[in-house]
Amino acid sequence: MIPKVRSFLLQGIDAQPVEIEVDFDDTQLQKEIVVGLPDAAVKESLERVRSAMANTGYPMPAGRTLINLAPADVKKEGPMYDLPIAVGVLLASAVIHPARTPARRPVHMGGGELSFDDESTGLDPRRALIAGELALDGRIRPIRGVIAMVSLAREMGLDAVVVPASNAAEASVVEGIRVFGVSSLAQVVGLFNGELDLEPHPTTDVAAMLQQASASVDFAEVKGQESVKRALVVAAAGGHNIVMLGPAGTGKTMMAKALPGIMPTMTPKQAIEVTRIYSSAGMLDSKRGLVTSRPVRTPHHTASSPAIVGGGVIPRAGEISLAHHGILFLDELPEFSRNVLETMRQPMEDHVVTIARSHGTVQFPASFMLVAAMNPTPKGDVAPGEVGQREMQRYLARLSGPLLDRIDLHVEAPAVPWSELSQKATGTDTATMRNQVIAARERAMRRQGEVINARLKGKQLDEFMALESSAKALLEQAMTQLGLSARAYDKIRRVALTIADIAGSETVRPEHVGEAVQYRLLDRQR
Repeated sequence: MIPKVRSFLLQGIDAQPVEIEVDFDDTQLQKEIVVGLPDAAVKESLERVRSAMANTGYPMPAGRTLINLAPADVKKEGPMYDLPIAVGVLLASAVIHPARTPARRPVHMGGGELSFDDESTGLDPRRALIAGELALDGRIRPIRGVIAMVSLAREMGLDAVVVPASNAAEASVVEGIRVFGVSSLAQVVGLFNGELDLEPHPTTDVAAMLQQASASVDFAEVKGQESVKRALVVAAAGGHNIVMLGPAGTGKTMMAKALPGIMPTMTPKQAIEVTRIYSSAGMLDSKRGLVTSRPVRTPHHTASSPAIVGGGVIPRAGEISLAHHGILFLDELPEFSRNVLETMRQPMEDHVVTIARSHGTVQFPASFMLVAAMNPTPKGDVAPGEVGQREMQRYLARLSGPLLDRIDLHVEAPAVPWSELSQKATGTDTATMRNQVIAARERAMRRQGEVINARLKGKQLDEFMALESSAKALLEQAMTQLGLSARAYDKIRRVALTIADIAGSETVRPEHVGEAVQYRLLDRQR
């Protein structure tokens, strides 16, 4: 019988099953061949496998060895197939004996009777997903996408996964599957032959880990800017995009870094989604195995479209996906390439980015909150008079109208006067702002479920939003005088609903609409 070993391939952040077949013929000359659309890293696996086996005491068997990676029409990449290929070869050469596993352990009963318990003396390699990179001395190195691999194993109804020991903490985030973390090829052989008593890695308590997340910057450290803090509370409560406009040195970047501290803690489901993205990108902290804090991504303004949105020959997640359920902070927004900013328009609406290539299409989640900051002019401030106004208009013209329409709140961050800078900070702190955000989120959840205000469609706004007649008249006046678009109309309604939630009001009143209209600052500049 041809030995078969199960592994996986990574497509975006999702895992697909791969079956590794090993056909051994000792009547032919020594040769090893890998087929099934392997890339260069997979082809080189043979050399790593040969050295790792020899240095562990299991020489490559003499003869012709054909290794097939199925399905054969899908590209395989990366070193994750080193370990399953080695297991397949060891199965073919009878170093690993699948017939012995699972076996029933004899138990002596009273009166000389002999019974058997149901405990296996070894892990059946046919009932597990296996992946790992081999070092030349037989050590097993970590790989990408392990959390997606474990989810796949659970969907397939398998018993366990065998992963590098460094990936065991990540793999144990998924419940309902046994995780065996191994550090050497010798351990793998002992595990499958029942010679090694290796306990599965304990399941991670995701909810407990999430409660340990903390903010790095407190809003109490920010002097002045109470109006901006208010706007950030509104943004966090409804999940709204926001841009801060003001001269250099007014604390815009500092407030953006403090913003995650007032946002609600991620749910276990959200944390696992974010972890899958970071795992697929090879950016996960292997010691923790879970992303516990909302991500904050701060790409430089020289970043390219593939870096921001995602792409490459083998599609990889971009910054907007790495900011999933978190914050994408774009400092000096007009300095970003216009092409880069325009490619973000569709993901900002759909909360997913689709990357199409000739060999297939990959989707990455991109439900992020855009926080941008910009100076009024390239020099950082505005000169007095008409000259300064024209210079500011030219600078703002770098941003397209459709992009600004997709940003819910435009708020001014003025220069802080000396009288406030020279005194001890006494402004609103993170704890107070966080309590306001959580209370507003809870009110919205009771009304409309898990959908946050910023994601409500027009029909949902009509259903959930109780708009007073005077507030409706004010909104109509603002739309007419400012010449706002239909998209901006829904943005104002969403923000007004969030402001009402913060105020604890059952209806949206004129003061809520008035504040929401005030946050369309850049619409009035155009």
